Amino acid sequence: MKKNLFLIALLFSSIVVYGQSNHYLTKEEAPHDTIFMGDPPAFGSLLFEQDFHMYQYGKTLRNTERGKQAIKDANTSTDNILEVFSEAFGMTLSKENTPEIYTLIARMKEDAGSYATRCTKNKYKRTRPYALYNEPTSVPEAEEGLRNNGSYVSGHSAIGTAVAMVLACINPERQDQLYKRGLEFGESRWIVGFHHYSDVKAGQMVGALVLPALLNNEEFRTQLFKARDEFDRLK
Repeated sequence: MKKNLFLIALLFSSIVVYGQSNHYLTKEEAPHDTIFMGDPPAFGSLLFEQDFHMYQYGKTLRNTERGKQAIKDANTSTDNILEVFSEAFGMTLSKENTPEIYTLIARMKEDAGSYATRCTKNKYKRTRPYALYNEPTSVPEAEEGLRNNGSYVSGHSAIGTAVAMVLACINPERQDQLYKRGLEFGESRWIVGFHHYSDVKAGQMVGALVLPALLNNEEFRTQLFKARDEFDRLK
């Protein structure tokens, strides 16, 4: 009996630790996008027509260098995010080279990509464009897993904007380059066909609202200071 109780306690503590390691914010502390985001474009509206035409335009970019970048941007692992933001940051970002920055981004990215976008996704359950038009994307291996996941708003786009803003707090001299790369990270989603254009624009707006919430979190601020110190030493 004691052994079973010990195993249950160990499992519970592991779950708690795991949860803490992947978010700074609680679900309640993250921006609630259903409160301030409007409805997605209605079928047949002018904004829906814009979504359709941007989807068609995105398909023409898939075999270009921009299309290759969009495929690369589909990967939201911390390693890949740091890699694609390195040029804009002006320094190689990686777990080995910048461990404190790695720790910061690894924990905050899903505060934007998951917690800040989940409410609207669950409320509207908007059909993704590749499913709506029954066409392939540039990242076929991800299609089945996301087919029934709400398209509005884009979590990738929220991540791109929020990560860019956090990195700009560390290296403000490169803020313009970082903001540009963060927006491109989101724009990649309508190019590969996983999101409507309006999903991306909404996701970028939500992502911009995550940083103020993070700055109210003591653990985030502590890690941000560590990341700044690391950058100051390396530069």
